[in-house]
Amino acid sequence: MALPPIASLSTVPVADQLSAIDTLFEPSPELHALLRPILSDQRFAFASYDALVDAIYSRMSALSTTSDPETKQALFGILGAHPRLGAASPAHLSELSRREQANINAANEQQSALSSLNKEYEDKYPGLRYVALLCQHGSNDGRTFVNGRGRDVIMVDMRRRIDRGNFDQEVRDNIEAMCDIAKDRARKLQQD
Repeated sequence: MALPPIASLSTVPVADQLSAIDTLFEPSPELHALLRPILSDQRFAFASYDALVDAIYSRMSALSTTSDPETKQALFGILGAHPRLGAASPAHLSELSRREQANINAANEQQSALSSLNKEYEDKYPGLRYVALLCQHGSNDGRTFVNGRGRDVIMVDMRRRIDRGNFDQEVRDNIEAMCDIAKDRARKLQQD
């Protein structure tokens, strides 16, 4: 799996553009619709994949501030494309998500507790899925990251965020997390 060079992203076929976006995020028709106008427009040339993800972050953040129900639903379609942690892998789950969640999916004894937390989270925050940030081990910024972390750490963070009860903050956190994950994926793919 590879990304086209960022300099040529606006000139590759639309299917290749959307495939690159699906690789960085997760397949989402709503994200495709949001980005299609800028992906093929030469005026929106991006210097790096980080710059592209920053532009996506800005667009999703703008969607989060609207009161228009249709726009909110589009945002929730994007955020809801992220897979449930520890759930059986849906057919659309990207290979990168499978790898990132490998440690979480390995511990069967906690599956029921994680499933319950996923349900509780989604009941508390309709339209959202829990998204944990992704980072190198040893980060001390107080955030929880999936890649390489066990279920116990993830479940503590899920409980904290459920108990926090702040829907708008969850939307902001999920947008940030999805974009951080996308940047991490781009870096890894460009190193390969």
